[in-house]
Amino acid sequence: MMNITGRNVAFLSTYPPRECGIATFTQDLVNEIKKIKLINFAGVIAINDNKTYEYDSDVKYQLQQFVREDYVRLARELNESDIDLLIIEHEYGIFGGESGEYLLDLVDNLNIPFVLTVHTVLSNPNEKQLMILKELGKKSVKVVTMAKNTIPLLEKIYHIPSCKITVIPHGVPSLPVLPKETLKEKYGFQGRKIISTFGLINPGKGIEYGIEAISIVAQKYKEVLYLILGQTHPNIKREFGEEYREKLQKLVHDLGVEDNVKFVDKYLTKREIIEYLKMSDIYMTPYLNKEQAVSGTLAYAAGLGKVIISTPYMYAEEILGEGRGLLANFRDAKSLAKHIEYIFENPEKRLQIESEIKKLGNTMMWNNVAYRYVIMILSVLDIKSREEVVI
Repeated sequence: MMNITGRNVAFLSTYPPRECGIATFTQDLVNEIKKIKLINFAGVIAINDNKTYEYDSDVKYQLQQFVREDYVRLARELNESDIDLLIIEHEYGIFGGESGEYLLDLVDNLNIPFVLTVHTVLSNPNEKQLMILKELGKKSVKVVTMAKNTIPLLEKIYHIPSCKITVIPHGVPSLPVLPKETLKEKYGFQGRKIISTFGLINPGKGIEYGIEAISIVAQKYKEVLYLILGQTHPNIKREFGEEYREKLQKLVHDLGVEDNVKFVDKYLTKREIIEYLKMSDIYMTPYLNKEQAVSGTLAYAAGLGKVIISTPYMYAEEILGEGRGLLANFRDAKSLAKHIEYIFENPEKRLQIESEIKKLGNTMMWNNVAYRYVIMILSVLDIKSREEVVI
């Protein structure tokens, strides 16, 4: 029987120093939840790929991503622990097997309840992806999604009942940084109109359209500077090397915009991310995938009250609706360029958009988001406790 006062909660996720957006997400969430002190943080179960990582003391267990029997072993260890609830950060690619199917071996052998946080919700999943998320949704006690527009997909496609689904936005860090113009001077970009895109670089980012857009804008605004921030995604680098980055660099050369495009090829610290975003006049996500249900990078930019120009993928449509940003066409450099020039030429409109996105961004600060997670966790534990008492 579960101890009705038990509030020991663990998280299953990738975790720093592994370079992964979900790892950073989980670390930020955990750090804020620990400050609230209404639940007992029981540790992180870190998902390892083929590298060896030196984790901090928050990591209590480890799971070998590609070793199927490790999932059953972990389930047994968790069953024998004092953990009352497991939060699973779900993305198909961070678990082993086809579309991460090894995760089912864990939940099939798990005796403690789990909450599923979905980082990807596909409107056209393949058969395996559909089966996995349906099964996870069925066995979970709660499914957390970060965007309202994914609720109909979870209900209709994955048959997850609405009573199980809760929306909690992606969190955004709050760090004190220098003013925009001071930061531009610090980085040697004074006098430049800065547009940025950040995150692990991969072909789905559509950065080639961003570069082409800059080549159009630079004809009128010589001072425009496009910062492409971040390393190549490790999975892409492992399989294809730097093929995509080299293609982008060649495009910059062919278009003659070497003075208007700068690659910052490194895994950025949180402070660096915030500083680069703070000094940006526009944040741009020219992504190609209509189905992208969440973007941590766009959430960061929203949290900082940036003017965002984006293609209309699912998350962008929700975050930038009602005058909070500008949506360009997919795979359309001219459309991106048109929106960039509109912002440069209409400073009053820029201020209006910044004001609107900042209102939403304030609700996405990690302290507010973590509080909502804690309320959800306490609710789940309370319900499970009452069920155990009845039994």
